[in-house]
Amino acid sequence: MDTRKLSYFVQIVDSGSITKAAAALHVAQPALSQQVSALENDLKQRLLIRSKQGVEPTAAGHTLYRHAQSILRLVEQARQDVATSGAAPSGRVSIAIAPYSMASSLTPQIISEVGRRYPDIVVHLTEIFGGVLSEAIKNGRLDMALIYEPGKIRGVQFTTMIVEDLHLVVHPDVDISHGKDTITLAEASTVGLFLPEKNHTLRQLIEKGLTDQDLPLRLVGEVESVPSLTRLIRANLGGTVLPKSAADALFPDQNFKVLRIVEPGLQSKIALCTPDHEPLSEAASAVLMVVKEMLHQQLINKYGTDPVQLPAHP
Repeated sequence: MDTRKLSYFVQIVDSGSITKAAAALHVAQPALSQQVSALENDLKQRLLIRSKQGVEPTAAGHTLYRHAQSILRLVEQARQDVATSGAAPSGRVSIAIAPYSMASSLTPQIISEVGRRYPDIVVHLTEIFGGVLSEAIKNGRLDMALIYEPGKIRGVQFTTMIVEDLHLVVHPDVDISHGKDTITLAEASTVGLFLPEKNHTLRQLIEKGLTDQDLPLRLVGEVESVPSLTRLIRANLGGTVLPKSAADALFPDQNFKVLRIVEPGLQSKIALCTPDHEPLSEAASAVLMVVKEMLHQQLINKYGTDPVQLPAHP
């Protein structure tokens, strides 16, 4: 098995047809068919199902396709790293940052600092949720993510950066805490909430906390837009639940009440997520260092402390 055969196989699966793949690769169709036959003989497995409509990978073919993509990415990355060895890092680096998090406020600093240090690196920023995170990291569409930690996911690793208590965020006219800066989970459960969709880790943490205490979730609506969430809370149509750092970052000009949930308290973790099956590129490693520095600096500025993990009750 060699990388040329693997690249031919990936192209065939992507094209859905040996004829189309042959045209894209500028290879004669019989020669391409022979390469597939050689792979099938080598692996002692049928890899493709042929029909008048084209070809479809078998179960073994799907497995080979997934591994071939990883192998080909590593080979290409090795070529690039060797070619640029000793030069300034360059290339495209993709980062996902969780919406509804303090980390989302870091994007201007990340872009600015990466541009200052590494002008040949292009940063691609996006927002993503736990439900699609695993595949996005594993298949190389994302280099890293700064997100609410969802727990173990095969193929990726998490480095916990911050552990924080969750807070109820409501309009200032909502009189539920009786002048205190805390609120019990039972009291919080009486408030109608605007939350992200079910595939968001933060939503799952809140639902589990309520379920564990046999408390109801009063879901008013699902909101993925920070401006819309701000307007809804400002109109006193409901509240939301966030870490305090996220509430401060997302609603800097509002006078919303931010009440720490207690009895029991709920906690969330912000973590850096990277692949566990292959190393980061030189450019991605450089950006990762910047992201860590920006996060640490924000914690120092806000809390006057340098630890990566904040205490549960700062």
